Formats: sequence, C-alpha cells, structure tokens
Amino acid sequence: MNPIHVGGQAVIEGVMMRAPKALAIVVRRRSGQLVSKEDEWRSLSERWTFLKWPIVRGPIILIESLINGIQALNFSANQALEDEGEAEKPMNRWVLSATFFVAMALGLGLFVALPHILAAWALNLTTFKHGVDSPWFHAADGFIKILFFWAYIRLISLHGEIKRIFQYHGAEHKAIHTYEHGEALTTENARKYSTVHPRCGTSFILLVLLISMIFFATVFAFMPGLPDMNPLGRNALFILYKIAFMLPIAGFAYELIRWSAKKKRTSVPARLLMAPGMWLQNLTTHEPSDRQVEVALEALTRVIEIESRNKPHDIIL
Repeated sequence: MNPIHVGGQAVIEGVMMRAPKALAIVVRRRSGQLVSKEDEWRSLSERWTFLKWPIVRGPIILIESLINGIQALNFSANQALEDEGEAEKPMNRWVLSATFFVAMALGLGLFVALPHILAAWALNLTTFKHGVDSPWFHAADGFIKILFFWAYIRLISLHGEIKRIFQYHGAEHKAIHTYEHGEALTTENARKYSTVHPRCGTSFILLVLLISMIFFATVFAFMPGLPDMNPLGRNALFILYKIAFMLPIAGFAYELIRWSAKKKRTSVPARLLMAPGMWLQNLTTHEPSDRQVEVALEALTRVIEIESRNKPHDIIL
C-alpha cells in the first residue's frame, strides 16, 4: 500500500498534520497532557474535479493550507492561554476570513510590492536607469525578495518561542520521513531521520521566489505597458501584473516540488532543484527533543486513522 499523502505544520507547542480528507492538531499543555483537535476535511477539489488539474491544484492547496494553518495556530494559542489561566473563544468564520485576507495582503505587500518599489528606487540611483521593461530590473527585484525572505526567517528565529516552533517543525519532518519509509511510528525510529524534507513549505516559498524572478526577468520585457503613463503609474501597473501571475507561478512551483520529491533518488536535476530549499530549511527547522517528536507522531497517527476511515483503499501519490 502506498502511503497517504500527508503534510504538516508546526504550531505553538504542537504539530498539525493534514491528509487529503482529514486533519489533526496535537498540542502539549504545560502539565504534559496532550490535547488534540481532529476533523474530517473536504477540499474544494473534491467538489470541483478540475481543481485537481496540474498547475491549478497548487494554488488551491496553498490557500487551503493557509486557512488550516491559521485555524491550527488559533487552537494552539488558545491552549497556551488556558495554561496561563486565560481563555479565548475560537475564531469564528468572519474573524478567520479577515485574518486570512490580512495575511495575504501583508505577504503581497512585503514580497511583491515593496521589493518592486525598492528595485525601482535603487536602480534610479545608479547610472544604468533600468526600467520595468528591463530584465535587470526584475533580477534586482527578485534578489531583494529572496533577501527579504532570508532576513525575515533570521529575524523571527531570534524569538525564543519561534525557536521552539522550529523544533516542532523538525519533529514534523522526522515523523513524516518515518511514515514514508514504512517504519512504525515510534520515537526511536523517527529520531534518526533528517529535520529537512523536500516537500516543505519553506522550499516551496523559495522556489516560488526563484521562479518569479526568472519569469519576470525573461517575460516582462514583452508585457504590454502604456507608453504615455508616468513612471509611478507604470510601476503600479507592473505590480498588478506580478500579483496576477503569483498564483500560476505557485501552481508551477507546486508541480516541480512534487516531481522533485518523487525523483530525488534517481534524478540529478531533481536534487539540484531541491538543494536551495533544503539548505534554507536548516534555518527553519531545529533538532527536536523526543517529547516534541512524540507530539508529531501522535498527530500523524491520528490523521492517518481518520483518513483510513474515510478512504480505506490504496491512495496513489
């Protein structure tokens, strides 16, 4: 039997695991007790099968993962508040939607609009004066995006709580490696595996940034602009172009991540494609304790049980 396609996310003192039709969140309370939340999950692609098409499925999975991630972080934060003797109501649908759209707006602002503006400002200071129709402009823009992403990870890693989340991130990967190698889900088996994984979200984001840099540098010289627009309007137009292309680029990056994860043992190009993201994961994953690995394995065990009830036949990746 092929393993179920499982992904995960580290949360505050815990791990969320998600399968195609189920998700489970397990958090360790300060008392040592493990608290869980389990749900069946129905993706939009189960309702509209065209959303399973290559390229199309990537953005859908990304959006659903963001929603699940916000819900999981909310659950884990509430457990932390209860440890402090406080209580907070779970997010309702409106608060969840607002949080999602604010997160998307901040992400687009930080990693699309701001790098473009800084590239325009920086190149204007040089003697080259490359405009938005120049490949050099978008190469500079892409470099700034990647620099921002690296700096963001380095900055948040200074916070003590984030360091623990990065340990749970490593635990999540060790648990998934154990499962994908067909071993029993025990701490002893998981301990020997790496904290990095080819299908990690960190690798995915970096690949999106790299592809967008190459795509914009090679294609945007031929994108239609309005000759009579002032520089501000022209830059605004190209920022909108970039936002519009982010979902298809994310879809393409998702297909490359899936392909490289399957071919990593037999394909040199796949290993080269994975290399930058695997290196970056050394910043976003830390070696976990056995207790943290135990949490990840519990979440994985629970999500597999729920998924098996929903889908008892073999699942082909």
